[in-house]
Amino acid sequence: MEPGVEWITTAAGSAYDEMHDSDGPVRPEYEALRKSLDSLDGVDLRARIDALATSYLDQGVTFDIGGEERAFPIDIVPRVITHDVWSTIDAGVQQRVRALEAFLADAYDAGRVFADGVVPRTTIVSSGAFHREAASILPANGVRCHVAGVDLIRDADGRFRVLEDNVRVPSGVSYVMTNRRAIGAALPEAMSEHRIRQVADYPQRLLAALRAAAPAGVSDPTVVVLTPGVFNGAYFEHALLARTMGVELVEGRDLECRRGRVMMRTTRGLEPVHVIYRRVDDEFLDPVQFRADSMLGCPGLVNAARAGNVTLANAIGNGIADDKLLYTYVPDLIRYYLAEEPVLPNVDTWRLADPEARVEVLDRLSELVLKPVDGSGGKGIVIGPAASAAELDRLRQAVLDRPRAWIAQPVVQLSTVPTYADGAMRPRHVDLRPFAINDGDRVWVLPGGLTRVALPEGELIVNSSRGGGSKDTWVLAGPDAVTPESAPPPPAPAPIAASPQVTGPALRDLTAQEEQQQQARAASGREAAC
Repeated sequence: MEPGVEWITTAAGSAYDEMHDSDGPVRPEYEALRKSLDSLDGVDLRARIDALATSYLDQGVTFDIGGEERAFPIDIVPRVITHDVWSTIDAGVQQRVRALEAFLADAYDAGRVFADGVVPRTTIVSSGAFHREAASILPANGVRCHVAGVDLIRDADGRFRVLEDNVRVPSGVSYVMTNRRAIGAALPEAMSEHRIRQVADYPQRLLAALRAAAPAGVSDPTVVVLTPGVFNGAYFEHALLARTMGVELVEGRDLECRRGRVMMRTTRGLEPVHVIYRRVDDEFLDPVQFRADSMLGCPGLVNAARAGNVTLANAIGNGIADDKLLYTYVPDLIRYYLAEEPVLPNVDTWRLADPEARVEVLDRLSELVLKPVDGSGGKGIVIGPAASAAELDRLRQAVLDRPRAWIAQPVVQLSTVPTYADGAMRPRHVDLRPFAINDGDRVWVLPGGLTRVALPEGELIVNSSRGGGSKDTWVLAGPDAVTPESAPPPPAPAPIAASPQVTGPALRDLTAQEEQQQQARAASGREAAC
């Protein structure tokens, strides 16, 4: 029998090693998993790893990078989070979503937060994601952030901190569900030895929240998922969510607006639509209000929402809360709206629109991380210690030209989790994106979320566009848990058809716009990339 795999730990004094403590022993929450993995010989382990990759290709679990469709990498070693640690994360994410919900309602209405000097009004009106059209749209149940994704990192002391907020069009939850199913098949022995919180009920939680957001007087609402189309990089997720919620997946050309109401074309004729879970960016959603050349949305959607006849989830204009300059004010927003101290702290951040902060940062460019305030997917980030002199010179000029467009942060050594690479289990940096659903009565946080892992050695950017992958995230059930997941999930549903590779003339303009939306998102963070 071939020997088992070698385990390499994180060097002492650097990043927080989630599996091994500073002296080397395995932390209690990882002991059973480590024992299970150690029981596999090298041949068996590699066979299971190969089966993981094959299963993702068979299911069509892919993402788009540079116009190329690729299987989304998944690592065989799950991340384990204890019940107590998760309780803090859960409370912190709920708190953050409630504060951002209150802020968005205020910012697009009375603006008390500006009058009271908590946030400068210019911070919002100067954001590329600010839409005055949102001010006249009042959500039926007061919810603007139906779905949120809050990106967290774990610092060298083992404390979780918020890295950024995603309340515009957060993506990635499909990988949470498919990762659980895939790892359950690959490591059934390990899963059966743990009491793990379930993730399979996410679609029904989302559907319930969307139905709760229906316009007044609608007791049995029709909900649809609006996708840009099969050429969008997140189409797999759009199709999976529609299927698991049991609702229609539609494109803009499937909808039309009549007398201020949204109708869906079906084989039975036109049928009313009451709630649209839209995965189309604001600018492409309605050619009457935004981009006149958009073929991805439907003319009249905004007016229908303004009239109270349809709910758009998430709401138009939410992008101001994703702006990384606004991120620096969220701790103050929590204190202002909730009268609470933040449960999860931010990463220390400099606002480069502030002259004093700008002088300090420009003196320390080679030590810090600079991020564009409207970026996503790792695009535009400059890590000072890894940048060349020429790159730092260009960055300096970019900051001087548009200081409001940048924030700066210290280099944070993201925590590590063992990851299979080059024939051994090696430490690789990870982050975590918990997903939250707001139904108007409470904010529910999916236990676990998406753990993204930077696969190249030493890489700190975990996004798939930079070569990152993902891990299943096991939140251990507490003593009061009723239905923990202690056995492998059921088999995967039928695979989602892959995107067609050849298009006829009628689809080429539409395809170009889908790609154009992806490019716009990459530049300005429209659908938060994984």
